[in-house]
Formats: sequence, C-alpha cells, structure tokens
Amino acid sequence: MKNTLTRTLLCSVAFLPSLAQAQSETTFDLAPILVYGGFLPTTLDATGATIEVVDSEDLKQGGASVADALAVLPGVSLSANGGLGTRSSIRVRGLDGTYLGVRIDGIEVTDPSSTQTSFNFGTLTSGTLDRVTLIKGTQSALYGSDAIAGLIDVQTWRPTQDGASGRATLEYGSFNTRTATSSVGFRDDRVELAFSLSRVVTDGFSARASDTEDDGFEQSTANLFAAYQLTDAVRVGVSGLWSDGTSDFDRSASNSSGSTDEVRSGLRVFTEVTQGAWEHEFSLSAYRNDRFDAGGFTQEFIGDRLKAAYVGRVDLSTASALAFGIDWTEERASLDGTEFEASNTAAFAEIKLSPRDDLELSANLRYDDFSDFEGQFSGRAALAWDATDATTVRASFGTGYRAPSLYERFGPYSGPVLEPETSRSFDLGVEHRMGDTATLRATAFYIEIDNLIEYSTATSSYAQVPGTTVSKGLELSGNYSFSDRLSFTGNYTYTLGESDGARLARVPRHELSLAADFDVTDRLSTVLRATHVADVVDGFGTLTPLADYTVVDLSAQYDLTDRTNAYVTLRNLTDETYETVRGYNTSGRALYVGIQADF
Repeated sequence: MKNTLTRTLLCSVAFLPSLAQAQSETTFDLAPILVYGGFLPTTLDATGATIEVVDSEDLKQGGASVADALAVLPGVSLSANGGLGTRSSIRVRGLDGTYLGVRIDGIEVTDPSSTQTSFNFGTLTSGTLDRVTLIKGTQSALYGSDAIAGLIDVQTWRPTQDGASGRATLEYGSFNTRTATSSVGFRDDRVELAFSLSRVVTDGFSARASDTEDDGFEQSTANLFAAYQLTDAVRVGVSGLWSDGTSDFDRSASNSSGSTDEVRSGLRVFTEVTQGAWEHEFSLSAYRNDRFDAGGFTQEFIGDRLKAAYVGRVDLSTASALAFGIDWTEERASLDGTEFEASNTAAFAEIKLSPRDDLELSANLRYDDFSDFEGQFSGRAALAWDATDATTVRASFGTGYRAPSLYERFGPYSGPVLEPETSRSFDLGVEHRMGDTATLRATAFYIEIDNLIEYSTATSSYAQVPGTTVSKGLELSGNYSFSDRLSFTGNYTYTLGESDGARLARVPRHELSLAADFDVTDRLSTVLRATHVADVVDGFGTLTPLADYTVVDLSAQYDLTDRTNAYVTLRNLTDETYETVRGYNTSGRALYVGIQADF
C-alpha cells in the first residue's frame, strides 16, 4: 500500500551531527530500514530518541501550511493567531517554539531579532519542501541554546534519480488560495543540483474573531542545493534560501490594519574531507531575517546570524565511534536602527558504543562560552536495548539551556539582568512490533526548566520567573495494516504543563489523532483523519478554558499516470468552529484541488 500518512521513526541522537549545518543531506535505503545520513549514523533498530518524519505526501495533505502537517504528530500542538501567514507556534511536549531549533538545508533559521529567538511557522509553506524531521527531547548537547524541546530539520526537494529531473505543482482552493511550485535538478555520481521556486497567494480570513475583514498572505520562495565530488576524498557544496512575503493581521480588536513585510535569506557552504578512517567537515553559514511592521511600537526588526563550524569523526572499532568539534556563532539584532550583538564559542564531543548486538549507547557533552554569560555545560546520554526480537526499550537523559534573546536583554521591555534558563529532561519508551501487521509505541517524558524568562506585567519588562516549570506526559502511537489496501494509524498524547504550580497556557492536556488510509484502486487512494483536542487554557493574566474541538479532514489522490497525479483535500469537513489562541479564528470548511507532475 502506498502510505501517505505521517511515518514515525525512532532514531538515536547519535546519528545526528553536533552541527546540522555542517552536514550534507543523504538518505540511504538499507533493506527495510531507512537511515538518514549524518554524524555517527545508526540503524532504525538501534535508537534512543523519538523522531517524527513528515514526507512530501504528508505535506501535500496539509496544504500550503507546514504547521498543519506537523500538528497531527504525537506530542505536537499548534497555536495560531489566524490563518496562513499569521504568527504560529509549534509546541513540542508542552514547550513552545522558543525551545525549538529550526534548520532548513542546514541553515539555522530562528530569528535573532524576534521577541524570543524562534521561528514563525505561519510563514513556512510546503511547496519546495521534501521532508520535515522532528527530533524530540533536549538537543542542547548537540545544538546548543534553543533546543530544549527538540529540533526541526527541513530538507527541500532533491532529485531521486540520475540525470535531469523535476517536479511541478499547481493548487487552488478556498479563500482564493493559489499555489504554484516548480523544482528542477540534476544528479550523477559526482554532482547533485536542485533549485526550487514557489509562489503562494491567499485572500485568507479574518485573524481575529471580533471582525470580518480578510487577512491575506502572499509569499515567494526560492531554494538551492548543490554539491560536487571534487576527488574521491573531497566533496564541496552550497545551500541557499530566500523568501519574500507580506502578511496581514489584526493589530487589536479595534484596529484590523496590521501588515508585516518579511524577507528571509540564508547561505551555507561546506567541505567534506575523508582521510583514511577520519572524516572532516567544515562549514560556514549566514542568515538574515528582515521584518518591517509600519504600525508597530518597534517597526523594523533585522536579525543576522553568522556561524562557522568544524566536525571530525572516526570509527574507533567496529563497535564504537567518536565525534568532536567546535563552532562559533555571532548574532546581531537591529531594532529600529539600534544594534545589539552577542557571540558564542562551543566545543563538543560525542561517542557511540555497541557492546552487544542488542544494545547501543550514546553520550554527548558540549561546552558553550558566551560573550555575555558564564559558560554552560550540557550533556545527553541515550540507550536502545532490544529486550526481545519484537520489543525495543529506549531511554535518554539530558540537560539543556536557553540563553535570553537580544530583544529580551536590550529591547524596549528589557529589565533586570537575565541569566540563561536551564533544563533537565528524561524520556523512557517501549516499542513492540507484531510482525509486519502492527506496531505499538509508548513514551513517557519529563522536562523541567529553572530561571524561566517571561514578560512581567508587574515590572513591564522581561524577568526570571521564580520556581520550576515542568512539562510531563505520555505519548502513545501505533499502526495496524488490516490488508494490503487498508491501514489505520493513531496517536494520543497526555501533557501536564505547570509553572510554579500554575498551568501553562495553550498546552492541550489531551490530544488524539486517528487516521484510515484506504487504497480504493491501484490508482485511487484516500485518507480520512480526525483530530481531537481537549482541556486547554489561555488568556493574558487570568487563564480560562478554551472549548474542546474535533476536526475531520479528508484527502484523495488519483494517479493519472505513473508520474502525474491529481489530488483533493477537504479540511475541517464538519465546519467546526474552534480556537487555538483565544480571540483568533481558525479555518472553517475548506476545499483544495491540485495537480502534481514529476519529470
């Protein structure tokens, strides 16, 4: 059966580089196991952390919004201030986007000039993307600050066959939404080249529930990836991204005239060198986020990041491998022309051990030397143990931190001297496989954060919150193949998020997602999904409950030829009225139709 549902992979952090931007993206098919190329690679059977993978078919079902495709994953929720283009935050295990690292083709794309260093998923469209990977759990020992909840790694379209190839997509739907995407590439034994363009325009719907005018969005996007094998020992490459968009939003209940122009641009170059048993990787990346809000208290936000990195790798034996490296990062923020900056130098190491065929151990240690704070150590240890041929036990423990953003420290609402937040996290999971028919997974997680930084109404500034913030819960997921044509998947997440005994805002206590994938014929496939969210509180100051809701989506795809398909997606089939942020609308019933051709 052609599976168009989100696939869940459980992978060890050991297979990831200490610097994602220092890696080229390679995918290997090894029998039935899918392994993502990277630092200290491992197989799917030898894993210590939870990975969720959303492929191009899953992204197609989610429409233009990547956030909608991510929101159905276990342990993930979405808080959106309206429709496509508005401010949207992905929460992982109860923690918002402030604690989530985001990279596109190895380029770190969180905004150094935003209120809290984070990425706006409301403006990430799916047209040029091939795969989105979510790595859950603290990744500070690998990636430093802003990765307490995990990391989202995005890969744009790449050619999958030798020679010239490409993909083109056209889509039209509700709210006068138009999407056009074109990707072209070339691949042989020495060259890999991919270039993609996308354009999205929508009239949208009113962001706030208090008025009725449409809040539109338009954005153009371009992505580039190129790599060349200079010699048998040396490979060089470059990746680049650019987007230019305008988002309408409602500034307040009485002012619906808000509009933001935003340009994102990034470039990364890398060199990979192999010398005997050693592998070396060198990279340099630059990123800029330029955002302008003509009616804002602060109008111009410009964030810049420059990063240089080295990673070395060596297999010590058939059962052990070692990685180590250094990186340097400089971040700048310009707020209405006033500039601030900070830098960080880090050293890290990673080791992987397989003392027995049924056991894999990995450990990471990182030290960050900030220009304005005391140094921070972070570590992580993980194991995967095959208790039986059908059952695998996984566990990990890690420490992490989040450095205060430049805006929190120097912006118009800066206050007392801020120190980095610190965290500790633990998860324990069990996976049981029943042949090729079914798989069941259960993962318990616990995260605690000290020195939380929040806006204080008492001081009208950002300040450290006394006490400890805790997010803990349980993720359950599974799949069952009833036949070659019919399969079912589902996941449930229970999350309890509290700060000094008070509940965290916008964290669902209960999330349930169920889906059925039915191949009606060899050419026609359908997916029916229902998502239920319950027990959420929100508000500014006093938190009150949001209404529980259930959203049903239906999608169908018909293969016109082996390389061309037509598809239709019906979102919110029952026209449910609901909120993920108090006072802001979500989409009613919406229909989208499209055609996609590979060549």
